[in-house]
Amino acid sequence: MRSLLFVPAHDERKLAKGQGAGADALIVDLEDAVPEAEKASARVTGSAFVRTSAATMRLFVRINGLSTPHALADLDAVVPAAPYGVMLPKCEGAGDLVALSELLAAREEAAGLTVGSIRILPIVTETAAGVLALASYGQLPAGAKARLCGLMWGGEDLAADIGAVANKDAEGRYTAPYQLARTLTLLGATAAQVPAVDAVYTNFRNPEGLQAEGAEAVRDGFCAKAAIHPDQIATIHAVFTPRDEELAWARRVIAAFDAAPSAGAIALDGKMLDRPHYRSAQRLLTRAGQA
Repeated sequence: MRSLLFVPAHDERKLAKGQGAGADALIVDLEDAVPEAEKASARVTGSAFVRTSAATMRLFVRINGLSTPHALADLDAVVPAAPYGVMLPKCEGAGDLVALSELLAAREEAAGLTVGSIRILPIVTETAAGVLALASYGQLPAGAKARLCGLMWGGEDLAADIGAVANKDAEGRYTAPYQLARTLTLLGATAAQVPAVDAVYTNFRNPEGLQAEGAEAVRDGFCAKAAIHPDQIATIHAVFTPRDEELAWARRVIAAFDAAPSAGAIALDGKMLDRPHYRSAQRLLTRAGQA
């Protein structure tokens, strides 16, 4: 996946528009995008959308946090619709993910689904406790680990939890606490051997800013980026899809190492390359195949 587009679960028009946006995945949102008074009706509308569309595209459902009174009702509604995955907001470590995995298992069994078939994509930096628990995802028990399909970071809720006035500086760059959360998400995802998903870029009318932030994410090792508007998808895909010249270079690196399997380093085009370059080339081709 390169792009994940948030779509409010209670808005049939936006659900339909999102379906045609070309995103690699949709996130049917039962949490922040839905007013409190419409939570119950959103479950009905969102679940119906998942039931009719899950066979044609990758659909996640963002439920409300486990500490809220809505989480269990959300799961009761959406699990029988068999979404590709559930997005867990305000996840505060492996314990939350294990708890959600157990809740999913009971409902999958009751719905006649294969236990373990619904994946989990947690948002892991929305609270200070979540940031400090990022190392825990590398020690998940087998059942929960098999469901984990990535780690996503975000800075908006974290700013509220910290009590910050803002999370970006005058130039629009994340300040130090959020740069740290972003970096720890990348490292936590690497330790857990799952993709890292970059946060949304909230100014959807600024494609240049989105392009720049996305390019930094690709440079640093993120595999995908979330979006809040259909107009952001084309830019995200342009940034996260490897270019032909990058793929050609990766194939040459792999071919050179494969031709010298006992070599720790090789010379290519006047440069010395070692085994980390080989692994990077493999990851690039994998990302291209997924794109």
